Amino acid sequence: MKKRKRWKWAAVPWLAFGLFFFAVMPLSGTLSAAEHAETEKDTETAEHTEAAKSTESAESTWDKLCETEYESGDAGFGAATAGIEPSDIRAERLPERWYAGDYRKKPTVRHQGGDGTCWAFAAVSALETTLLPGQHIVFSADHMARKNAFTVDSEEGGDYLMAMAYLSGWQGPVTEEEDPYGDGVSPDGLSPAVHVQEMQLLEDAKPETIKAAVRKYGAVQTSLYMKRGTDRARTVSYYNEATRAYFCPDEQTENHDVIILGWDDHFSRFLFSETPERDGAFICQNTWEEGFGEDGIFYVSYEDPNIAKSCVCYTGIEPTDNYSRILQYDDCGWQGRQGYADGTCWLANVYTAAGDESLAAVGFYAVGPDTSYEIYLVHDFQGEESFQERAYLQRGHLQNAGYYTVVLDAPPQLAPGERFAIVVKITTPGEENPVAVEYRADEYTQNVTTEGKESYLSRYGELWENTQERFGTNVCLKAYMLSETE
Repeated sequence: MKKRKRWKWAAVPWLAFGLFFFAVMPLSGTLSAAEHAETEKDTETAEHTEAAKSTESAESTWDKLCETEYESGDAGFGAATAGIEPSDIRAERLPERWYAGDYRKKPTVRHQGGDGTCWAFAAVSALETTLLPGQHIVFSADHMARKNAFTVDSEEGGDYLMAMAYLSGWQGPVTEEEDPYGDGVSPDGLSPAVHVQEMQLLEDAKPETIKAAVRKYGAVQTSLYMKRGTDRARTVSYYNEATRAYFCPDEQTENHDVIILGWDDHFSRFLFSETPERDGAFICQNTWEEGFGEDGIFYVSYEDPNIAKSCVCYTGIEPTDNYSRILQYDDCGWQGRQGYADGTCWLANVYTAAGDESLAAVGFYAVGPDTSYEIYLVHDFQGEESFQERAYLQRGHLQNAGYYTVVLDAPPQLAPGERFAIVVKITTPGEENPVAVEYRADEYTQNVTTEGKESYLSRYGELWENTQERFGTNVCLKAYMLSETE
């Protein structure tokens, strides 16, 4: 997993209404990364004005993060949506040491071998930890690495957006028993063991924020830079084998994924091969089997400039009977961003109901923190003019970037065969282009197609543009349905 890069931009020809911006990220494996192409687009349309509607900010969840005894609970399904970085963080309310293993939340230690699958192992291990100790399910890294929607070999690596696309699209996860690692085979036709409905992203977060997330969920997936010999970091001065301590003092390109399972504020700086400025370390688990560290566990200094730049928390894991089916156009998920260079955009996808069913929830990405949204529905969609008949459903606020499922308070009923449009107005301060889209970005996204799909964008919710026809993109906006017979 690597942090999203916003450099190495490449311009594309002008479209009728200008350019959208796209930002995509490189793949990350064990030792090297294959970079995705990056494309810029930005659209301007006729000027309109619209009164901004107020959004409701989510209540601060810091008390829940720092006071509730999560470590003594049973975890399991149904992790609630919660912001992890409120403005009033108070470090003194976190313990000086905390380790998931002390509360029966240490996942199975795995070995990735020679493939670039650290990103998949870290993701499934974080999922496993989130459910512990109430439920113990060992998920398959092999299936995530081999049966995702991307055209990339497992040897070439991956990134957290690939994991998020695989999980949010219900492509997995499956169990390790169904698809074991190392046999070179991944069976077809397997169904997910759970449905992952929410994943929060923390970028360049403070150590206290990472600690709060680890304490609440048990594990945080992160990238870092690890230099090693043929099979271990032991041959490199950054790693002290005797003390199981790792510290790289220089900023490098992240090339490896691990999970953070805890922290120790008093871990001595003199236990590292190179001495950082202060004590303290994250307690991490690697993917190089039990022989690395102590049963896979090692310590990374808080001062390491490459750890915790990009982190993923798997914050919403539910049983597979939560919804009847999922409607989506973005098997490869978030590959770029589109918008109108002002942080606000309207997005829509058109789907068709099957039988008597209701729209139970809506799923989409927040490409940055502090995102607010409003959700609308268009019944009996006939064309762009139908957007004027949209009906307001609800609004909300998301503290962190990530993928979210918004459960509707009053799920609207749909008629059999009815074409309907989900409409979202989204605002992300500091992000000029706040809509996550899928498109054929490079050799790894060659499976992306726009055929038979219908997505729209609008600056003010009045004039709409079909993204498949105009830009070759699919809007990342999913519908979760419930059959009325259930």
